[in-house]
Formats: sequence, C-alpha cells, structure tokens
Amino acid sequence: MERLVELSDAEVCIDFVLNSKCRATVSMRSLSATTPVAFKIQTSSPHKFLVNPPTGIIPPLSVTTFQIILKPQVHVPTNFPRSPSDRFLIKTAPAVDHAYGKSLNLWFAGLPQESIQDFKLKVSFVGQFLLHHAVSCADVESVKAILRKQKSILADFSQKEAESLLRVATGLGNSERMVNLLLEAGLKIDARVERFCNTDLKWQSNSCSAPHLSTAFDRVDEVLDLVKERGCGESNLRDKEGRTALHLAISKGNIECARALVESGADKDARSRDGRTALYMAAANGDHRMVEMLVEMGADPTIQDDRGCSALDAARDEGRDGILELLERGEQVLMAARRGDLRCLETLLRSGANVNYRDQYGLTALHAAAIKGHRDVVSMLVEYGLDLECSDNEGHTPLHLAVEGGSLETVKVLALKGANVGAKNGRGATPMCMAEAIGYVDISQFLVQGRVSSSVNVIL
Repeated sequence: MERLVELSDAEVCIDFVLNSKCRATVSMRSLSATTPVAFKIQTSSPHKFLVNPPTGIIPPLSVTTFQIILKPQVHVPTNFPRSPSDRFLIKTAPAVDHAYGKSLNLWFAGLPQESIQDFKLKVSFVGQFLLHHAVSCADVESVKAILRKQKSILADFSQKEAESLLRVATGLGNSERMVNLLLEAGLKIDARVERFCNTDLKWQSNSCSAPHLSTAFDRVDEVLDLVKERGCGESNLRDKEGRTALHLAISKGNIECARALVESGADKDARSRDGRTALYMAAANGDHRMVEMLVEMGADPTIQDDRGCSALDAARDEGRDGILELLERGEQVLMAARRGDLRCLETLLRSGANVNYRDQYGLTALHAAAIKGHRDVVSMLVEYGLDLECSDNEGHTPLHLAVEGGSLETVKVLALKGANVGAKNGRGATPMCMAEAIGYVDISQFLVQGRVSSSVNVIL
C-alpha cells in the first residue's frame, strides 16, 4: 500500500514550562489524490497528553493540523530533550463513504490491520525553561541536545534573558566550558559582556557570587536589589582570590556599581589575598574618576599589600601624577590639621582635597586636630562635615583623643557639636573613663555635668 499521509515532523518538540499547559502543532498532508484519508491519534501517556482533534478525515491532497497538549506538570521531565517514555501513534486508512456516518474510533476498530497504516511520532521537551534548568545543573550534554533540537532558541532570547542565562553559566564550578558552548551556539550579548566572558573567565572560575556577576554586567539596580534582599554582607563575599565585587567593579571601570556597593555598606578597604584594596587597583590602573570617588568615600590610600606597597606607591610607580597628587592632598589635609594650620587647611578643602583621608593608624584630620587641641581646626572640620563618631584603628573617636590631649576647650567644641560622650573605644573605655584615669579633673567635671556616667573598669 502506498503511503497515505506525510507528517511535518517525525518528532514533536514541546516548549516545556513547569506548571503550565504546553502545546505543539503538527501538520499532516494527504498523499492520496482521489480518496479521503481517515486518521486516529493515540498516545502512550494519556495521563499527560491531550490531542485536538484526536480523529478526523483529510480530503485528497489536503493538509490538516492537530495540537498535542501537555497537561501542567509539577516536575521537570526525568529525561530531556528526548522523552523515550512518551510517543504518539497515528493510524490512517482510506476513508470509505460509510466512515462519515459513524464514530471513527469504532470504524478503525472494525478495520483489518492490513488496511491501516501506522505512523509513529516521538516526543522531545525543549524551550528556554529547560535550557536554563540544564545550564543551572551544569548538564552540558542536555544543553547541547536542546540546542541541536531547537536551533533558533538562543536567537529568541532577549538581551536581559541572555545575560540572565549567562550569569547562571558563569556561576558554575567549571564555567568556561558552559559559557563557551552558549557563546559559540549564538547567545546574543552586548560587546561589554562578551569581553568579560572572553577575557575574564578567571573571575568566573573563582567562585564568584551574585554581586560579582551583576557588577560584571554593570547592573546597578541588580546590585542594589541583592544587597537589599540579602544584606550588606552579600557585597563583601569573596572569590577564591579574596576579591570582592568592589574589586571587580574597579577592574571593569564600572564606577556606578562601585559607588552603589560602597554606599550600600561594602568594605571599601577590603583586601584581596595579595593584600590589594580597590583603591590600590584604581590607582594602579590610572582610573582618576574611580580614585576620586573612593577617596571621597573615605578609602585608605596607605593600606599596604603583601609586598609593602600602598595605593600611593602604585600611583607613584606607574607614573600616575594626577592620581598621586589627588592621594597626597589627603595626606596634606591630615598634616595641616595636625599643625593647626587653619589657613592652609581651608585652602586645601576649598580645592577639593579629601577631608576623609586616613593614615595607617586610621586617624583622620579631625582626630589629629583633636589630640593636638586645635579647637578652631576641629570646629572648621566639623562644619565641613567630618564624622564626629569616626574611629581610628583602636576604636578612638575624636572626643577620646581630645580628652587624651587634655584640651578642655576642644572637648567642649566636640561635645557641643554633638559628639557621643558615651562612645567606647576598642577596649571599652569612654571619654569620661579616660579623663578620670589620666587625672584631668576639669574635663571630668565637664563630662559629669553632661550627665555622662563613668565606668568602674577602665582599660586605656
């Protein structure tokens, strides 16, 4: 018997989505020039599939279509893309006149087997959902199979969807193989992201966190959402080399991401395994805008890496004169405050020098002026917005050091400006405790009048 019909596909590919009804359409063309062809479609998995219509008659040399409907599934298919347990059987036979007047199911049941032609239809599950799932499971073979079955799938991804898939791939333990597979198969990404993937796979293979990847793609909103959802500690997660997302933002020149990370609580002075801070990297790279932003945020240019080099040294060694001047102006602010040179200090601050500069001990200009008893300098620095509660490496606030310096007038200025007279240093001592221990009666009396309770155990 000559073939009665021709199917558009020997395999039906269903775009699978979890918990959703999924459909695929199959075309069937009659090859009979004179006789209508009756058909009946059966499935091996009636609990999963519906067919619409399940039976019908095709006029001579005509085309009909039927839909295969997958009922909502609560689990990902055990096997995909090819599903060996799922298949369809299409029965066909020449339709005689009396076939029109009765149920085709009954009509087929009464036909001799030799008058029926059977066609088998295989089932494969494909689509973006399963591709994403396979990538997240690091299932390279399933990814390859889906890409073979559905060659246009990557072309249908939006830019956002493509970057989302790429972020999943870059988060895998062996990311390079998966990333290269997707890129070679035609995943569309912009040039900036492609450069990250092609040249910086070392970042991807070093246990990068979600903030690392969002930062690499310069997605400021995603960075902020991650920090908001998971807390500021998320932004301080490190890769295998000890680098935070801020280090990556600096290396990629993504200044808005860097700013968002610092403003959200990222440790601006975090050191990688080789001891390098974000500011060190920015200075070595000659990124003036990034250095300026980090300095304004209070990053410490004196922190040394494992070789004993600081951001200042990096700028000097690389011949970054503009950056070196920017970093050294912060040091000049500290020196002017320590000298009590009000005029020089004012000139520096008006020219944009870094008021938040710290030395290797964590001392700011306000600390330096306070311990030296330069009341007018302290007053001006507070007016310029210096944090009254900033602490050095030992937890001392400017008020602690003003007490240590023994200047009642400086203590008064800080207290009246709102300094916390109950603040404790790293050893638990308040300014009041220090005044009593050192024997500064006038300062003690002033602080007592301010209703500050002293502590019995004083550790200076």
